[in-house]
Amino acid sequence: MTLRRNARGKRPQFHDAPGLDQAMSMILVLAQEFSALRDRLDTVERVASEAGLGAAIEAYRPPQAVLEEREARRQAFLERLYYLARKDAAEAAENDSSERFTAALDDIAKG
Repeated sequence: MTLRRNARGKRPQFHDAPGLDQAMSMILVLAQEFSALRDRLDTVERVASEAGLGAAIEAYRPPQAVLEEREARRQAFLERLYYLARKDAAEAAENDSSERFTAALDDIAKG
């Protein structure tokens, strides 16, 4: 049996403007990604500088396998970024409701 990847039911909405909750979720994913990336890049720059590798980094041209790995990572990132938009579209297609969400929570609570 495969578990469903998305929670069933209508997600709570915090903002009145349509799409604002999705936008906020996307912004938070981007902020998380940016923060982790900035820390990692800072480490790489410091290590490279201490090792005298600045010119080698500038001259690097990634092989096809590296380009493909980067694309896979980028696609995984986009999946996280657009998670709520995809979930909302799937719920709309299934005609989900807040009642279904509440029923799902009740089922989980009952164990």
